Amino acid sequence: MTELREPAAGPTGGGPGATAPVIPPTAAPDAPDTTSWGGRHAHDPTVARDDDGVYWCFSTDARYDGPVRAGVQVRRSTDLVTWELTGWALPGVPPAAAAWASAEGLWAPEVVRSPDGGWRMYYSASSFGSRRSAIGLATAPHPAGPWTDAGLVVSSRHHEPPEGTGHPNAIDAAVVDDDDAQWLVYGSFFGGIHALPLDPVTGLVAERAAASAAPGALTDHPGVLLARRSPAVDNGAVEGAFVLPRPGGGWALLVSYDSLASSYHVRAAVADAVTGPYRDRTGRLMTDTDAAPWSVGVPVLSGHRHDGGPGVLAPGHGSVLTEDLPDGGRRQTFVHHVRDADAPARHRLQVRRLVWTHDGWPLVSPQPWAGAARETDDEDAWPSDPAVLDGRWESWEPGADPTHVRTTTTGVLEPRDEVRSHGRGRFGWRAPDGAEVSAVVHPGWDAVRGRATLVLTALDATGRVVLATRVDEGA
Repeated sequence: MTELREPAAGPTGGGPGATAPVIPPTAAPDAPDTTSWGGRHAHDPTVARDDDGVYWCFSTDARYDGPVRAGVQVRRSTDLVTWELTGWALPGVPPAAAAWASAEGLWAPEVVRSPDGGWRMYYSASSFGSRRSAIGLATAPHPAGPWTDAGLVVSSRHHEPPEGTGHPNAIDAAVVDDDDAQWLVYGSFFGGIHALPLDPVTGLVAERAAASAAPGALTDHPGVLLARRSPAVDNGAVEGAFVLPRPGGGWALLVSYDSLASSYHVRAAVADAVTGPYRDRTGRLMTDTDAAPWSVGVPVLSGHRHDGGPGVLAPGHGSVLTEDLPDGGRRQTFVHHVRDADAPARHRLQVRRLVWTHDGWPLVSPQPWAGAARETDDEDAWPSDPAVLDGRWESWEPGADPTHVRTTTTGVLEPRDEVRSHGRGRFGWRAPDGAEVSAVVHPGWDAVRGRATLVLTALDATGRVVLATRVDEGA
């Protein structure tokens, strides 16, 4: 999260060595009444699952209807659908972060397991429009806390380099495990997205841990560049990066483009290594700053409005929750925020299933996650008969015009030649224009009509994506 405009409360203490219990919503004098919040006010979310199967969501200090309480919002859920705000991870902005960045709140937390079985939270500290920023680290024995601040990991200075180059803005952390190595993927707007090696034992930047240098110091080596946009386009808006392994090998990068309050949307690219180079479906590099503003990256999610449903504005800043299921399967969900198209200041948490095409591209469901009771995780039960592609579908294209909320259209899918079933919901075919299409069809839940149905996500060789919900009774 780079430039959130909501007001924020000032720093309230905490810091290295301090024990920070999870604070019930009514425990602090500046704590608002959160009993009705649920998933509202969640921005830049990440979700972790504890050993008991409980989900914990951590998000930016943001609120659209009143003053903000600083310290990272914490929510709890047992189904990824219904959420309860349980408090804040920290009592405020830790002193080192406040002193360096003049931050009045904490942004875009990333929560991961540490080698000792505990938990690490990488939080961001900055202010609107500035790259004088820092990523800090806090630790806890459990996602519920208590969280103890451990100081800064990496920081950046505000400067105006030519053509958007220079040190990246030190916010928006994402941690990536690659065999015995670990990486900090970070950056936003200014300077693009970079990856720095971490020391898995300490959780600090590896070069500083090895050299016993002061953690959090400025570095002349910001890491490997993964993605960058031309500064002529909304100040080079690319942020909220998340890197995850692809089935069968390699890596996928998910990033958010454009203004977080209006045209925010999510794009994807893939690479053979964590450090890239990342390319989209047509082979264009995610570092290509000369390309047309919205031509680089596969658009997987953007603002939209289903027939009869609420308008979803500016979806983005996502993370991926990967769960190993009791039956030996795996579930992946894309956790992100959205805004209300009819009231753009209002933001909330949303979760969608993430799926992979047969040739290894990440796509997301057109419908929000409805809970395990309404969803089907057993991919062996997903359709394999191409006949499921027939019928009437309500569809939209996230890349057709990401600067506006897309309205859906209802009808049959485009004509298909040589449809091939790859099993487990995966299909491929040739479109009328000759482009090869990779698609995933799986059971889902129509949130507007309130019924079980089939949903489809499809990507063609030109980078065009279609998201669709089957709306006839044949589903």
